[in-house]
Amino acid sequence: MNLPDQILLSDLLHHRVRCDQGLDHGPGVMPWMHPPVHRLLGWVSRPSALRVSRDVWRLDQSRGINEQEVFVKGQPAVSDQITLERLPTLLDADLLDRDGHRLGLVADFVFIPTTGKILHYLVSRSDPRLPGSSRWRLTTDRIVDQQPGMVATALRGLDDLPLVHSSVRQGLIKRSRHWRDQLHKMGDRASDRLEGWLEDPPWDEPVERSWKSSDMAEMDPLEGWDDQQTDNFSQSTEELRRRGRPDGRGDGQDDPWV
Repeated sequence: MNLPDQILLSDLLHHRVRCDQGLDHGPGVMPWMHPPVHRLLGWVSRPSALRVSRDVWRLDQSRGINEQEVFVKGQPAVSDQITLERLPTLLDADLLDRDGHRLGLVADFVFIPTTGKILHYLVSRSDPRLPGSSRWRLTTDRIVDQQPGMVATALRGLDDLPLVHSSVRQGLIKRSRHWRDQLHKMGDRASDRLEGWLEDPPWDEPVERSWKSSDMAEMDPLEGWDDQQTDNFSQSTEELRRRGRPDGRGDGQDDPWV
């Protein structure tokens, strides 16, 4: 059984401590850290709810961890809660922005179990004990000053930090922003299509006429008419009419109406 590469402090404190003699030393209750160098030195467990004493474990005593227990080697140092409350810590410290305004508080951190180095802190806007509250990642290089109960940064707001875990409210805000962006994109595409349709109409352009209406008044409808063709047409018509008479001057056999 080995230790993972990274552990969340709250996960470590949720595990019960079991020593190499098989004794249960209770769940973890608080960390033992050195804030100036951002390092975890150990943690504290509560062996019994009926006693005021606490067991203090060094981090190098841990040997393995499973889903419910963390296994340690050796004996703990015994202390009391009043003494342990004097230990310096950044947990529950107020996070301040560049103007000194409160942004939230330090709720948790991620560390390397073999060295105790704190990789980053997790910041909560409200009470971290509330289920489903959001967490923002605060790396140690973003901290410009730290005092008991206070962490100063150059941040303008929590939006300057990456969001690690979003609450239901933050999830709704994020999804609503996504939907709004999608609607804007759809509106832009529709506008582009409409502009392209108006610039390139599907109908044909009107054909320009090479003549004017005034030219019609000047045109002679009989111009170019051949009088000889008119005389020939009249003779042909008279010949057909004469051959089709029933009085003997035409046999009428070729007339389809007889």
